[in-house]
Amino acid sequence: MSDYSISAPSMMEGISVLHEIRLDHVLRRICATGARRVLDLGCGSGLLLHRLAVEKQFEKIVGLESCSRALTKARHLLAEHPQAPFPQLTLINGSYSEVQPALCDYDVAAMVETIEHVKPGLLSAVEQSVFGQMRPRVIYLTTPNREYNPLFGLRPGEFREADHKFEWDRAKFAQWVFGVARRNGYRAVLGGIGDEDPELGPPTQTAYFTLID
Repeated sequence: MSDYSISAPSMMEGISVLHEIRLDHVLRRICATGARRVLDLGCGSGLLLHRLAVEKQFEKIVGLESCSRALTKARHLLAEHPQAPFPQLTLINGSYSEVQPALCDYDVAAMVETIEHVKPGLLSAVEQSVFGQMRPRVIYLTTPNREYNPLFGLRPGEFREADHKFEWDRAKFAQWVFGVARRNGYRAVLGGIGDEDPELGPPTQTAYFTLID
């Protein structure tokens, strides 16, 4: 295991740089599916939507976010975009742990650094809503790899953000991913984003779910 620590400002800078790399990676993966209709579940302040909105292949983009303050930030960010307005884009104040009948049968759903903000007791509701009811053809999900946290200078048990309810190690993430896939008729492939440590793995772990016909 690598043994070093970094200052708080450097830690935050590293996490911020990783997030930009992550968003660009997710955008490429979504575009590569050929999707026309895209969901950003837990869209936050709209950084992924900001990228998706300028891609001509997308006919319909929906951002779903439960935090009204974050959604307001997303609206402002998108309104200030030099290519705005984006008539193909809709923002909805709501939770993906609740039934969303209008969001069924989309081509792709992105869940970028959002599942770790969900209380563990609601994970079954998320599974039922996203994988059981919405059932997009592809779901691309990213979440922190807890094992990598020491390389950001974090202490044991310390999360990358104060609002995180949990952060999974790779084994726990794999267990959840393959269980959800098996129960809901998806195939799943695990991956990672960012510089990978030979022992601790990548800073971001990913799951690429594909609906089985």
